[in-house]
Amino acid sequence: MIAPTSFFSDYGCHVRILEESKTLGHLGHQVTVVTYRKGRAVDNINIVRTPPLPWRADYEVGSSRHKIAFDIFLFFTVLWAALRTRPHVIHGHLHEGALIGWPIAKLLGIPLVFDLQGSLTGEMVDHHFLNPDGLLYGPMRLLESIINKLPSTILTSTLMARDMLIEEFGVDESRILPFPDCVTQESFAPENRPRIELKQHLGIPQDRPIVVYLGLLADYQGTPTLLHSAALLKENNTDAHFLIMGYPVHERYRQLVENLGISDRVTLTGKIPYHQAADYLSVGDVAVAPKVSATEGSGKVLNYMAMGIPVVATDTPVHREYLQEMGVYAPPGDVRAFASGIEELLLDTKRRQQMGPALRKRVLDEYSWDTAGIKLVDIYRRIIQGA
Repeated sequence: MIAPTSFFSDYGCHVRILEESKTLGHLGHQVTVVTYRKGRAVDNINIVRTPPLPWRADYEVGSSRHKIAFDIFLFFTVLWAALRTRPHVIHGHLHEGALIGWPIAKLLGIPLVFDLQGSLTGEMVDHHFLNPDGLLYGPMRLLESIINKLPSTILTSTLMARDMLIEEFGVDESRILPFPDCVTQESFAPENRPRIELKQHLGIPQDRPIVVYLGLLADYQGTPTLLHSAALLKENNTDAHFLIMGYPVHERYRQLVENLGISDRVTLTGKIPYHQAADYLSVGDVAVAPKVSATEGSGKVLNYMAMGIPVVATDTPVHREYLQEMGVYAPPGDVRAFASGIEELLLDTKRRQQMGPALRKRVLDEYSWDTAGIKLVDIYRRIIQGA
């Protein structure tokens, strides 16, 4: 597996790479994850890392010009690891992973699987690294189109991504296999969680209902919408506390909490280790997914569902795909509608009690890593056989 990121960190694509690797390992397969220099070690996963950049040993990976150097180092590290281990399949995550993996797969005469989790240019625009009206947008869009045509098989984390490949990039539908994010049902389960102790630890009154968010904090993730919703609920005298778990906690978000007068209603925890996520989610009465971006998946929603927590989400194709009729939706960026959805669920205890088990049942039926791992192995076998 090629992971063009600092694996492991506690968010997004890292979780998908982790769970795929763990699941394949449990099924008896040898997985080598090749990734950047930094990142956390994971038990029972073989991780090969790039050497440090001579001119910038202490770096933070993100959208920057330094990423070109990171990926050059990653290419040669992948080549060395592949020549040493002789894999049956190269599984490239993100567009960079597919681009790096393609010549090495050709050299070794083995299939390349591209694990796509969104649009390359769409993500760069969301991160304000690329201007959709600028001179670089066209060349980057062309590069994305070329990468999309390289692999023999593309796994898409959402149906929306599949449709994007077909409609916007003209990729042959027969090469695309929807392979959604999933959950580990044993790890994310509502039973036997330290709810009371965690509330005490966090300084939240035991009788106050809690709205939980888990994920990155960024404008395209809807963080401002979430904070303004908390302010509106306080203004409406709706009793609720917002437990916002994630990073980076930019100073401007702390300042926004202060400016909105909601310091007594919001707890910003910073980074929560993935193995503790279920414990922290267990204190939630309502979960939220305010993401504005329409180009990425939203795996956090599956974790909410597995914990049996009703969800208020922005009305995007990805959220509809996961939650179907069991979600409460608001237009992206609409603070009033988002706050109203939260208030609606907080005030209707009976409805929450009915929604929770139904959400967990859906996620275990449709989005379990136990089932997905068997499917992934079958995909590998079929492409190795040329089917």
